[in-house]
Amino acid sequence: MKKNYLLTPGPTPLPPEVLEALAKPMIHHRTPQFQAILKEAVDGLKYVYQTKSDVYIFSSSGTGAMEAAVCNLLSPGDSAITVESGKFGERWTELCSAYGIKAEVIKVPWGKAVTATDIKSHIAHRTSHIKAVFVTLCETSTGVTTDIKSIANALKDTDTVLVVDAISGLGVIDLKTDDWGVDVVVSGSQKGLMLPPGLGFISVSQKAGKLVNESKSPRYYFDLRAAKKAWEQTDTPFTTSVSLVVALNAALKMIKTEGLENVFNRCKKMAEAVKAAAKALGLKLYAEESYASNAITAVCVPSGIDGEKLVKTMRDTYGITIAGGQAELKGKVFRVASMGYLNEFDIILALSCLEKILHQMGYAFQLGSGIKAAQEVFLK
Repeated sequence: MKKNYLLTPGPTPLPPEVLEALAKPMIHHRTPQFQAILKEAVDGLKYVYQTKSDVYIFSSSGTGAMEAAVCNLLSPGDSAITVESGKFGERWTELCSAYGIKAEVIKVPWGKAVTATDIKSHIAHRTSHIKAVFVTLCETSTGVTTDIKSIANALKDTDTVLVVDAISGLGVIDLKTDDWGVDVVVSGSQKGLMLPPGLGFISVSQKAGKLVNESKSPRYYFDLRAAKKAWEQTDTPFTTSVSLVVALNAALKMIKTEGLENVFNRCKKMAEAVKAAAKALGLKLYAEESYASNAITAVCVPSGIDGEKLVKTMRDTYGITIAGGQAELKGKVFRVASMGYLNEFDIILALSCLEKILHQMGYAFQLGSGIKAAQEVFLK
């Protein structure tokens, strides 16, 4: 008998409460009954976002929310900074290019994170006005977290807006949207929020709202002006994903019950356990420790081991799905998530399987050493 376990950086496992909510009978989206559900969902999102600003829901992946940020804030010919420190940072550049935005790219070595000093220095040496800075909270391809607080502080007295991709970081890593002065935060449903893929979210500060009204970019489905007008009637401009919004409320209630700070601490401890286990097994972490994420841990595949085969065997033979490397890291790293509906025993189980396969593949280490190191973290 094979059971399946999901420890990827999205989609993440679905709690029973969410599955139950998804099974509820369909209701019409233009009714007072659904409006009450929608309002509850937005209020819950504001709790997780740590904001009082507007938060809008799209029936899309997180990339849809990213596109909404680009096409609503900027006009063709505008200049913006995009930070590329991994596969998903590159997406900001590609989106800007699609809308005729002049993307001034800050390239950061994979495994490291951009700093506030990097961004300030880049702006200081430009003659063109930088309207927006696009960064990634958690770069899931490398297991790196960016210091958003310091970047927001560097931009707070400017008219440049800070836009953060928190698709894999929201509800996993602390992001104080209002307190830090982050203008726009985008996210998705299938990671820390414990839902199936299909919902994108975006918060918009007053500062960013001014740019929304000035933008000359073409937009229709992702038009935040239409979203704002509809929300005045507690509604959405187009048909939304009714069942997913119902399930979103169930997930948000779970997060509120646990408490946001407790969620952050749980994810942090699971990530620390994975890192401790990797070190005990003699494996190297891909991300520099000062940048290492609490959402996902990227571990270098040891010399002589087929990284793709390792991930495939865990999934297809033993039912434990972790993530392999992407782009230039394909076959060179494996990634273990520590977000969403996971706890310490899920981590121990995955590490046990990892040890078994590494041993079978001929990698030399002391059996049980990784599990022991992880248990010591959880026992603290």
